[in-house]
Amino acid sequence: MPAISLRCRVCEQEHGLEPIGVCSRCFGPLDPVYDWDALRESVSAETIASGPPSLWRYADLLPVAAPAEPRLAPGLTPLVRAPRLATALGVGEVWLKLETANPTHSFKDRVVAVAAAKALEIGATTLSCSSTGNLANAVAARAAAEGLEAVILCPADLEPEKLAATAVYGATIYAVDGTYDDCSRLSVELSFELEWAFVNVGLRAYYAEGSKTLAFEIAEQLGWRAPDAVVAPIASGALYSKVHQGFAELRTLGLLDDAAPRLYGGQAEGCAPVAAAFAEGRAVKPLRPSTLARSLAIGNPADGDLAVATAQASGGAVYAVAEDEIGANMALLAETTGVFGETAAGVTLGALREAVRRGEVGEQDTVVLLVTGDGLKTPQPVADSVQPIVVEPDGDALLERLGVVL
Repeated sequence: MPAISLRCRVCEQEHGLEPIGVCSRCFGPLDPVYDWDALRESVSAETIASGPPSLWRYADLLPVAAPAEPRLAPGLTPLVRAPRLATALGVGEVWLKLETANPTHSFKDRVVAVAAAKALEIGATTLSCSSTGNLANAVAARAAAEGLEAVILCPADLEPEKLAATAVYGATIYAVDGTYDDCSRLSVELSFELEWAFVNVGLRAYYAEGSKTLAFEIAEQLGWRAPDAVVAPIASGALYSKVHQGFAELRTLGLLDDAAPRLYGGQAEGCAPVAAAFAEGRAVKPLRPSTLARSLAIGNPADGDLAVATAQASGGAVYAVAEDEIGANMALLAETTGVFGETAAGVTLGALREAVRRGEVGEQDTVVLLVTGDGLKTPQPVADSVQPIVVEPDGDALLERLGVVL
């Protein structure tokens, strides 16, 4: 396994590769450390291409060993051109990274696969998480595939589509009378008392690394080159930051000569602590979410300050998208590409539109837009588009309505 330790992002204290969520010295977040000299000798475009058609083709760049028998393996999702959307936006080239093709139709399958590999390594029998929906689906499905129990903590008012897509796998769901941040705090408290493997608490250092495989795949699918910009939604900030990290790691390995892409992030106006911090040049301040984009409704993002730093370092930005624009953006994506993304995709497209409006992205740019979840999970913002025309079961009557003269 190429990962050699965990290192605190704040005080740089080294820890073993254990299922611990924070630094024992300062309680800072932990990140895996790799032997990059050894990896430069052993990892190449050829060795990656010879791997399985899933995220496990990048196992040498992850902090866990690849499963001997990968089950329900996520990753290597389609990267497709969207020429009609590019024309509508005034952007040179737009590509969509379709995370809807993962087993439970979101990018969360990636992070859970990596966390679950660590959970199995340590002999855990229960996977658990706090979730705004997509993570709940991914944890429940992964537990079912691996023969583990699943316990989910989620807000009681979560979309019913996401609850059903969790319960169907046999998971135990605790509906918490509060926000996601209340669920997250409860998960932290319980992690000290129970032997459950909380994927986004004790296993967070491993879990978060799964997101960087998006960068690996984008570069590989573009012929080992980087786009000019990547646009992603921001909830905890981990996905956004890890994508940036992934491109940097490819440069470290010599697999990518291009400059790293500018990273643009989107948050819904009703829960935009990172966007506000970026705009005002300050630290992230927690807030109480009130947004349509429930999958992004994290008022106290664990990696919020890192996301701000990522935007600054990459030359990108983080923008808040008006609540009444989310559904319209979902519809625009669907009407120009045939892709139905969830509310997070509406926010992500809104951030790209704002970057275009400001002249930061234009006709000279190649842009990758991350579609992180399926619109069938959050259809409410586009429900008003359902306006069928009622007709009689009579062909002549319909032709007459259409103005066809027989």
